[in-house]
Amino acid sequence: MSKVAPKLHLSNRKDFKVRAWLLADRLDLKRFKLADCLSTTPLTIEVDAAGGVAVLFRYGVVVLFGVSIAEELRYLESIKPLLHKAYTTPEVEELDVHCGLPHQGVQSGTISLDNLSLEKLQLIADALSKHLVLNLYENEVASEFDKIEPLAQELATNGKVSVGSKKLLSKIGYMLLIEHRMVGRAEIGDKPETLWDHPQLGGLYASLEDEFELAERQTALDRKLGLISDTAQTLSDVWDNKQLHKLEWYVILLILFEIILSLYERVGNWLH
Repeated sequence: MSKVAPKLHLSNRKDFKVRAWLLADRLDLKRFKLADCLSTTPLTIEVDAAGGVAVLFRYGVVVLFGVSIAEELRYLESIKPLLHKAYTTPEVEELDVHCGLPHQGVQSGTISLDNLSLEKLQLIADALSKHLVLNLYENEVASEFDKIEPLAQELATNGKVSVGSKKLLSKIGYMLLIEHRMVGRAEIGDKPETLWDHPQLGGLYASLEDEFELAERQTALDRKLGLISDTAQTLSDVWDNKQLHKLEWYVILLILFEIILSLYERVGNWLH
């Protein structure tokens, strides 16, 4: 269950930046002491004397609120030992946050809030983290599309496939792995747990979802993943059938060889 700190020091500031970093395939959160956390679902901690806040997600995302560039670099360096399969080029997203306004919502890279609370920071962090994960997988799936299209074109033009079944099945496995990470780790399609305890913040999260088009992008990504998997499976089946036909011909030739050898022996015996 989430644990809220008595005071959020960042609430004294009206304007600050939020930067989200997708650093690695996974972030080991078990090493953090619960006593040092503002909240555990998601893991939220203060990172500097000025009250800067970090929200960390096990699928490799760190979202920093109101943290200076120098402190940010120091903090990111400090959590490097917790990263598993760190990315060479991390995904980054930056937004401005303005507090004390008569309305709240998201528009043109700016988040407007009537007041600041820990729960609102967590909702912003959740949306930003999912946005970065979708960015990563959209790029990877687009790359797979570029690789598999020539194979489908080859099948349509020549009626054959030049790539082996093993390589095609590895593509299917890779697509399944992406789906597992999206659903199992990042839970892209699920509402954040914060909303269960604070349903009044549903409007803010809906605004964040609309800004980053989370639902639409996930649906489009699911369709692409399915298409790539189906195409790879079809190409794999074609390859397997081709290999099966080859095997059948080898068996036929072997039988013919056995027949010819048998006839040769009989003719030889007859002549003698």
